[in-house]
Amino acid sequence: MSTKVPVDRRAFLKSAAVTGAAALVAGRGSATAEQSPPSAPATAPIAPRESDPSGVVDVLTTDRPGGDFMVDVIKTLNFDYIAANPGSSFRGIHESIINYGGNRAPEFITCCHEESSVAMSQGYFKIEGKPMAVLVHGTVGLQHAAMAIYNAYCDRVPVYVLAGNTIDATMRRPGVEWDHSVQDAAAMVRDYTKWDDLPASLPHFAESAVRAYKIAMTPPMMPVLVVIDGGLQEDPVSPEVKARLRIPKLTLARAPQGDSGSVAEAARLLVAAENPVIVADRAARTPAGMKYLVELAETLQAPVIDQGGRMNFPTRHPLNHTENGRALIANADVILGLELTDFWGTVDAFRDSLVRSSRSITRPGAKLISITAGDLFMKSNYQDIQRYPEVDLAMAADAEATLPSLIEAVKRATSAERRRSFQERGSKLADARQKALDRARADAAYAWDASPISTARLSAELWAQIRNEDWSLVSEVGSVSRWPMRLWTFDKHYQFIGGSGGAGVGYGAPAAVGAALANKKYGRLSVDIQSDGDFMYAPGVWWTAAHHQIPLLAVMHNNRAYHQEVMHLQRMAGRHNRGITRASIGTTIDNPNVNYAKLAEGMGVHAEGPIADPKDLGPAIRRAVEVVKRGEPALVDVATQPR
Repeated sequence: MSTKVPVDRRAFLKSAAVTGAAALVAGRGSATAEQSPPSAPATAPIAPRESDPSGVVDVLTTDRPGGDFMVDVIKTLNFDYIAANPGSSFRGIHESIINYGGNRAPEFITCCHEESSVAMSQGYFKIEGKPMAVLVHGTVGLQHAAMAIYNAYCDRVPVYVLAGNTIDATMRRPGVEWDHSVQDAAAMVRDYTKWDDLPASLPHFAESAVRAYKIAMTPPMMPVLVVIDGGLQEDPVSPEVKARLRIPKLTLARAPQGDSGSVAEAARLLVAAENPVIVADRAARTPAGMKYLVELAETLQAPVIDQGGRMNFPTRHPLNHTENGRALIANADVILGLELTDFWGTVDAFRDSLVRSSRSITRPGAKLISITAGDLFMKSNYQDIQRYPEVDLAMAADAEATLPSLIEAVKRATSAERRRSFQERGSKLADARQKALDRARADAAYAWDASPISTARLSAELWAQIRNEDWSLVSEVGSVSRWPMRLWTFDKHYQFIGGSGGAGVGYGAPAAVGAALANKKYGRLSVDIQSDGDFMYAPGVWWTAAHHQIPLLAVMHNNRAYHQEVMHLQRMAGRHNRGITRASIGTTIDNPNVNYAKLAEGMGVHAEGPIADPKDLGPAIRRAVEVVKRGEPALVDVATQPR
């Protein structure tokens, strides 16, 4: 750490005017003389306002601002990247990152919108398994980021947010800095973050920064927020503060496991069951999670329903019966739920009609087992927790961390006779799975040559071009009727990142760019089936992809509508006996049609389209793949059927 003392240039100029050049030269050998202010006048002058036109400039310089120490702390947390739309409230740490920190670990990723910064971090984590930091600017930046923070909260992703602010009102620059500063910045997102803090000193920042990382990474994982004062970033580090500076050691908490008694009881129920079903949502936090789930399913020869919050189970595995989940739930005698977002919705049917109603779909006497870290943390205002599930055995524990002990308990409880029974069950399930795959292929042939292009054809043509690559699908699949899950072979943890969490539109494009950034160093081909409405929320993220040379293949699902809302409006109109012919008003993106290829080209992305003839689709995707292999983003705009 430098010991250079800041020099007040105004005092320097006044001293020069009084003593002359010779006196200044003579005093150079004395540090005390160099730093001493001029003698105080008999009557203290009135301090000039910032708008004083006198020409006297008050400049302080230092080679060790507080932002440098903040960067030292951040570097110990092993961030590869920090994303931000630039803002003056964090100008101090921004400068320290790029100059003092060398713009490495973390590297600054320039974004055009705070929502994109946070969503990129969300997508990045779901590939890399560690957070990507985000900087947001004051009140306005945090408001922009709020939707994406909420998505990450609902998705249980540890986004690490640093928010600039100016706390001391007497130190705020007149004008806009007052508009962008606030007494309690975290208040606007506190309901959907796991923890926040406002450090009052650099030692306080060091503890808060490390604590925030630990809290974020402890299941259930969620976003955290540390507010960083502008003065703390920009002011020089005094000798007194320097003596107190240290960076605490980060020790991550082990994920909580289910207690041995509950694990043994769950194993007993599963082994004794004739029709057990395993349901997983956000169960696989790491590649080990998928391996454990496959081992448990194969040990029991039990079907698995993958609800898709993460990549939990291989799609072509004979025990993957996701597409037949409702029937399996209805016939099950034991249901094991692993990190389910909505256990109630898994075992109950809800009727969205003029009079809403619900009913259980499980058979009488069915036993429900829940393993979820979600039971360890709850907030009350934003209720993404769904209906209360009435389960028979609840373990407040991380599912992935609990699976190894559950597998061992199942093996110990399984007799030779039960093992033979399991094999018979597995053979029947394998036959049923093959028939389901054959049906999916047959269903995909419908409207094969239609224009606009069917979502099944789009998915099949895309699969034909990427199947021999080391690929990763970094987008959701619901808007294209889950065709990739029905037609492609997913068998690696990084090949799917799940959904947005809070269903906030605008997540898809930046999350895909963030996931592609994580995939970049592994040489993987990142693939995004990009919805048109989502594209329009923050299109500047495509500039970020081009600027930072993030290889990403985006294939537009351009149905020229917010089709989910089209269907809702049709439902309302039908329910009210008014017909559905006007459901396009306020829900479609046409007249004029958006040319996404031209938009992408304007931001430096290779693009083709819109393509409406299915025979042109394969060659266009092939050309785009070659661009992505060169290390650049590419987009193919495809005019598609609604779903």
